[in-house]
Amino acid sequence: MSDSKMLLCFLICFVIDTKGVFGVDGDEVKSVSVTEGESVTLHTDVTHIQRLDQIVWMFGPQEKRIAEIYKGYIDLFNSNMIFGDRLKLDSQTGSLTITNITITDSGLYKLQIISDRGNSDKRFDVTVFARLSVPVIIRNSSQCSSSSERSSASTCVLLCSVMNVTRVSLSWYKGNSLLSNISVSDLNIRLSLPLEVEYQDTNTYRCVVNNPITNLTQHLDINGLCQPCSVSVELYSRWKRVTPSMVYALMGVTAVALLVYYVRSKQEPKKNTGLIHTFFLRYL
Repeated sequence: MSDSKMLLCFLICFVIDTKGVFGVDGDEVKSVSVTEGESVTLHTDVTHIQRLDQIVWMFGPQEKRIAEIYKGYIDLFNSNMIFGDRLKLDSQTGSLTITNITITDSGLYKLQIISDRGNSDKRFDVTVFARLSVPVIIRNSSQCSSSSERSSASTCVLLCSVMNVTRVSLSWYKGNSLLSNISVSDLNIRLSLPLEVEYQDTNTYRCVVNNPITNLTQHLDINGLCQPCSVSVELYSRWKRVTPSMVYALMGVTAVALLVYYVRSKQEPKKNTGLIHTFFLRYL
């Protein structure tokens, strides 16, 4: 075998041996998704650290050192300013655990292993998603606000909403078929999606909010939310339009009418023996 082939074989064997020892690939970026408040462990894939091996963890675009193991000693580089006491290092493998993770912990984490057998790097792209809440479905309250809308409306307008969400999608489903959806990437906003159904619709509908790791569903109760505008709703709507001055005027007219009736009843007592006459004679 020629010298060049022997050298090539040596280099290939060295690379394979290095990856077998450290279990990391310098070009690899592993994506990690986690929900806010949970714990996540970034694994080195090393089974056992040699005493002279150095494990270094860095965070952010400036690759700020946050943790290290060297000669068996664990050091957290001023991590209290970023992570507080939420970092844990495995003394056997060098794996990094972040507890009670927050949105601001999202970012790029770099692992560097330094040894007399060679150096190796690995990167983790960590994305922290906010904890989701179940969507809320309500009926559009303006649908029964006027007679014209009430007489022409044959459908029920609904609104599905979620509060304080980030990087999520909100969707309406009819059975297993997607009807509509909307996505957002902004921080902590309210997201809403409307749906219009017939009053007597017997299909099943559900509203789903999801991100890459979680999805929550709210089923629609058509009979409970979609009732035609009734007479009571109409009377209530009219009553809301009555002003205090109108009420006072009505009370004044009623009082004058009762006073006139009372005066006349005093003048003709034999012809007025009704309940109102008896009331005034007894209590006034």
